[in-house]
Amino acid sequence: MGLDNQNGAFIDLELEIKGSASGKLAGLNFAVKDVFAVAGHRSSAGNPDWLRSHPPSAAHASAVRRLLQSGASLRGAAHTDELMYSLGGENYHYGTPVNPRAEGRIPGGSSSGSAVAVASGYVDFALGTDTGGSIRVPSAYCGVYGFRPTHGAVEMEGVIPLAPGFDTVGWIADSPELLQRAGEVLLGAAAPGSGEGAMDMLHIAPEAWALASADSAASLKQGLRQLQAGARRSGVTEIAPEGLKTWMDVFRELQGAEIWATHGAWIEHAQPLFGPDIAARFAWAAGLAGQDHSRAQSVRAEIAARLRQLLGEDGCIVLPTVPGPAPLRGGDLAQLEQNRSGAMMLSCIAGLAGLPQVTLPVPGPGGLPLGLSVIGGHGQDMRLLSWVRRIWK
Repeated sequence: MGLDNQNGAFIDLELEIKGSASGKLAGLNFAVKDVFAVAGHRSSAGNPDWLRSHPPSAAHASAVRRLLQSGASLRGAAHTDELMYSLGGENYHYGTPVNPRAEGRIPGGSSSGSAVAVASGYVDFALGTDTGGSIRVPSAYCGVYGFRPTHGAVEMEGVIPLAPGFDTVGWIADSPELLQRAGEVLLGAAAPGSGEGAMDMLHIAPEAWALASADSAASLKQGLRQLQAGARRSGVTEIAPEGLKTWMDVFRELQGAEIWATHGAWIEHAQPLFGPDIAARFAWAAGLAGQDHSRAQSVRAEIAARLRQLLGEDGCIVLPTVPGPAPLRGGDLAQLEQNRSGAMMLSCIAGLAGLPQVTLPVPGPGGLPLGLSVIGGHGQDMRLLSWVRRIWK
């Protein structure tokens, strides 16, 4: 498989490191989102001013090191949205990677290049990050498998942060088998929830399904039936009596406050040039500085406790990953923001509770890719991955 950049997945095509001669992932190759430290490489975080103002990394990020030691070889640094603060994948400075499975449509972000690299067949799997949907959304738009782990399950050491209270290291592959194999390495052999356990209860969240367009929901329900056949029980369960819009607002407030606390000083010092949409988001986040966020923190704690109790070890929630197919490239900013809002209402569920979530590709209207998601119990990452591998055909 020759590596090329025909679909614009990579910012650095020459970044290659051979993995160890043996290991669980020997013979496979992976790309990294350009926020992971690789010794001698300067990460851009999707912004030229970040690239210019930060030195090369002295050592590999923990996740990169684990993969190399397992036998996988690194092949290329993949594009990302600016400072990971977007779900679209259209970068003002570096352009937009081409979605190979949805012609003329955005790839999704912020792990845009990682999803495109896998969907194009350039690499076997790819590392990304997911704070508010940045693995799950591009995986759904590009028709591949994506996994966001339990918050804190994979070390963030050596990864440029966005909002540490929500940031996760995730990964993307083109099969559930490879998604699980990568998980065995990144989560560790002794990860909680490992083994071949079944899902006892599959919860269908009506408020989440209501966000999907009618034709998309019809397509997704074919995948839902397959998941139901693989679980002991299933039923409709309301998970957000306050409404997912309220949940999204809590998520955005807490995330925005953390983002400004993480990057505000650099932005004020470096005065970087951002694309219009990213600049507007950072300006909004700046306005959260110094405010009292205790109410939002309390609501988040209540949501997390409720969902963790509901799911336990062997429960799961099934929901659309995104409301519909990827929007067209170069679309109206207001329409894109509306689409982003719908995606965030769906993706904030796992984010607020720190839960693992896998997104599965489903053919949608006109053959365009859709994503069907399964959220598992806290710490039940390997149970979720192994269950999906067994029952999803």
